Amino acid sequence: MDQYISVTPQEAATPRDGAIKLHGEEGFAGMRRAGRAAAEVLDALIPHVVPGVTTGELDDLVRTHMIALGGVPATLGYRGFTHSCCTSINQVVCHGIPNDKPLKDGDIVNIDVTIIIDGWHGDTSRMFLVGDVPLKARKLVDVTYECLMIGVNMARPGVQLGDIGAAIQKHAEANRYGVVRDFCGHGLGRLFHDAPEVVHAGRPGTGVELREGMCLTIEPMINIGKGGVKILDDGWTAVTRDRKLSAQFEHSIGITADGCEIFTESPKGLHNPPY
Repeated sequence: MDQYISVTPQEAATPRDGAIKLHGEEGFAGMRRAGRAAAEVLDALIPHVVPGVTTGELDDLVRTHMIALGGVPATLGYRGFTHSCCTSINQVVCHGIPNDKPLKDGDIVNIDVTIIIDGWHGDTSRMFLVGDVPLKARKLVDVTYECLMIGVNMARPGVQLGDIGAAIQKHAEANRYGVVRDFCGHGLGRLFHDAPEVVHAGRPGTGVELREGMCLTIEPMINIGKGGVKILDDGWTAVTRDRKLSAQFEHSIGITADGCEIFTESPKGLHNPPY
């Protein structure tokens, strides 16, 4: 049986052996600040994601914007990761490492940022279209965003995570896409990764029941081909096994009395490309 515990902001930073933390208003206020800052960082990148820019240059911009907002990148130094964001291009599913290779016309790239503000984590990602992107790739991006919002719009007390996963899976498969199961969303707060795990496929009526006060991410990874992935030799980069395109969007949310609050909405309304 799942264990839920109400926590103060100070207690929220302590691992609880899989217990699901329920945050109060002070915790939600911290998550709002961090979530908005993360969204502002992605907003600031929009004019820079163009053919010829390197993902290393984008990583430098992410770090600069985070520091200007009074935060620090959560990924910098995390388990040995040496960059301020993840940049996942085309067939890269997640955890792509920024480098000095320039983006090309027609690429799609997911930029995943997590900022720490006053100890709270704002975690979000968006797809960016680089130049003139083929219709096939644009459709994948659109459907992936729809999958994210299907999950977000279902999130409320009493709903089980299997209900959300099943709805995302149904929409993806109706468009003949595959859902990645090797990576998932997660609890979030003063810890970067916390309970519960949020799998983006499943069976209705199963899994953790959402309760008011929970904070978590929904971040479906959707592939044009099958859902299988493999990890490259760098130990981080996950790519599709069939080398077909993948896309992802992510929001951090908090469960309220009658629904959910999206912490990482773009202040400028720039949620889904083209921006």
